[in-house]
Amino acid sequence: MTIGWKLTEQCRAALLAAYPARYANVVADHVTLSVGGTQAPHQVSHARIVGRADDGLGVEAMVVSIDDSTVRPDGKTWHITWSLAEGRVARESNDVIAELGWHAMDGGGLALFPAHW
Repeated sequence: MTIGWKLTEQCRAALLAAYPARYANVVADHVTLSVGGTQAPHQVSHARIVGRADDGLGVEAMVVSIDDSTVRPDGKTWHITWSLAEGRVARESNDVIAELGWHAMDGGGLALFPAHW
C-alpha cells in the first residue's frame, strides 16, 4: 500500500491547465509519503510546487515543498510525478531528481488530502 496525499480534482485540473504534461501518460495526482509503510499521513498545512525535473527521455516531475521542506522523511525529495512516456514508471521520478536535480519555479499552492492506495 502507498500512503501520502492526493491532489483535489480542482487543483489537479488547474495545475494541468497551467503546466501541460510533456509526455503522454499524465499522472499528476499524488505526493507519496511511503510505499508499504504504516505511518498515516498528516494533514498538510502548506504545500506548493517549487520546482520541475525532466530527464528529456520520458520522466517529468514537479518538486513539492510540504510544510516548508522539500525533503521527505526517507531523505528523498517530495514530488509529483507529472507525466511519463511509454515504458517509464513513476518511481523513476526519484532517480531523475536525485541524478539531474531540478529547476526552481513558483508553481503555486496545492490542495492535498491524506490518502492511501
